[in-house]
Amino acid sequence: MLKNILRIILALIFIISGFVKGVDPVGFSFKLEEYFSPSVFNIPFLEKQALILAVIVVVFEMVFGFFLLIKTQLKFTLSMLIALCVFFAFLTFYSAYFNVVTDCGCFGDALKMEPWQSFWKDIVLLIGLLIVYFLYRNEFNEPEDKTNFKKYFSAFAFMTMVFVINWGITHEPVVDFRDYKIGTDLNVEKQNIDKDPSVFKTYYSLKNEKTGEVLEVNQDDYVNDKKYWEEGSPWMIEEGKTTSKLIKQGYESEISKFKPETTDGVDLTDEILKARKAVLIFAYDPKNANINVLAQAEAKLSQQKDALILGVSTDPNTFKTINNAVMDGTAIKTIARSNPFVLTLEKGKIVDKRSAEDYIKQKK
Repeated sequence: MLKNILRIILALIFIISGFVKGVDPVGFSFKLEEYFSPSVFNIPFLEKQALILAVIVVVFEMVFGFFLLIKTQLKFTLSMLIALCVFFAFLTFYSAYFNVVTDCGCFGDALKMEPWQSFWKDIVLLIGLLIVYFLYRNEFNEPEDKTNFKKYFSAFAFMTMVFVINWGITHEPVVDFRDYKIGTDLNVEKQNIDKDPSVFKTYYSLKNEKTGEVLEVNQDDYVNDKKYWEEGSPWMIEEGKTTSKLIKQGYESEISKFKPETTDGVDLTDEILKARKAVLIFAYDPKNANINVLAQAEAKLSQQKDALILGVSTDPNTFKTINNAVMDGTAIKTIARSNPFVLTLEKGKIVDKRSAEDYIKQKK
């Protein structure tokens, strides 16, 4: 009885983990790009294959999680999941130890986990799988019950998985776990951020020129203790080693990075959030965006009346017939996954968000 409960719990964890990444495979591919980047594993040729690899990982988790749930090919299934856990434990340990990837993306945007939390999660899963492997070892060679229920349930699960992944790639996620989901009021979110801001402190690396001793001192201690800065003091600030550390975590929201600017650096955020209606077309990678889709979406946007129309991208010359604004590419990616996509706001509240292709097809 207990081994069945443990098996089902582990199966559901893998299915849920695969599902939350599967609804947003493009977002998960962005996370893999971080791992492949020069600052982490330096495997640049895999960056272009990130989406394919993301889909493979998602299918792997969901399929073998499902096999574990219905108790089929148990030895092979458990072996594959154990191997997956070992692989992810290595990745999460590396990112935690060297502090290179702050969120592994294990549960997509549904649940953010710090690097060490992700690592210990993988270790717990690994231990759980090893226990299940040991408890079921005597049943590996027993014949399986291949009932009609298993066949129909498997077929339904497979079609659901294909639909969810495909929709997430060609449109927007079926379920949106991001801060920019439809219904979010950006004005309220910004007020929450202002009421509860994060607190950072500056830390100086000081070296004693007489003894060679090195100390790390925060800004308050540095100012309050004159031995560090009075005339003749042997303590000198080491250039390039001053850091800023988080002291108090405030209200967290990706919306803090929503800051479209004119090419002259004028912040347009307030104008956008105060507008009765604002329709914005975004492109986080304009060079690789479909030129025809951009042109058609821009033409349709030009027909909008009584609305603030704006094109936002990483290139100030992306849009030809509407006003251009610039914004960080990573910040744009957190809003929606399509390149390009259209965001509609009413007094700062998100009322619609879709790929530019879907926007073109929209009748309204």
